[in-house]
Amino acid sequence: MLTVHDLLAANPYPGRGVLCARTRSGAVLGGYFLTGRSPASRDRALRLIDDDLVVGPLTPGERDPLRHYAAATTTSEWLVLGNGEQVSQAAERLRAGASPTEALSGFEYEPDPPIRTSRLTALISRDSGRTTFFGAARPSRAARPTSNVMTLAVEDLQPGEAVLLTTYESDGEQVSVAAPFTEVTVDAGNGPELLDEIWWALDERFRIAAAVVDPVRGAGSALTTA
Repeated sequence: MLTVHDLLAANPYPGRGVLCARTRSGAVLGGYFLTGRSPASRDRALRLIDDDLVVGPLTPGERDPLRHYAAATTTSEWLVLGNGEQVSQAAERLRAGASPTEALSGFEYEPDPPIRTSRLTALISRDSGRTTFFGAARPSRAARPTSNVMTLAVEDLQPGEAVLLTTYESDGEQVSVAAPFTEVTVDAGNGPELLDEIWWALDERFRIAAAVVDPVRGAGSALTTA
């Protein structure tokens, strides 16, 4: 399998990404990153607000729900990571008693034609991350306008294994919807090393911010870089 560094380095503009990895030392961690091309996309930062990891504007302005959202939040049983407002919605469903697959159902890709960006979500169990559910609401490659909704359950990642979802495959100019998910390897032995592994793989022209979160400690434990 490719390393997460090799995969991201070969995809200059991956958009936003969600990752679940088991480090070489055995810890399961969640990862999130965002990249951007336009001034509006690049005018963003990751901040911890009330134990949520939030994507917000660097400069004051009107909130845009496609660019500003909670990227990580926590319920009693799950760390919820993702690239849009569905993160908060999925968390509320879980708190109301929904199963993981129910919490990830019914979402639509983003209303940003012509790209139609996928909504990506990961639910990482807080019992040391034994189980992760990934959800992706993706546009069809056919003519129909409805979303294809994928749910993937992953159990017992081995040390050095990870699953990565990104929104785009792009050279920085032409943009297409990325594959639903990719299995990769990581070299990191701990959270700071995983954060470095993700950050330094991202093209410096487009990278904005990245975070690594321990599901046991919750979203408030996030390590971030920008």
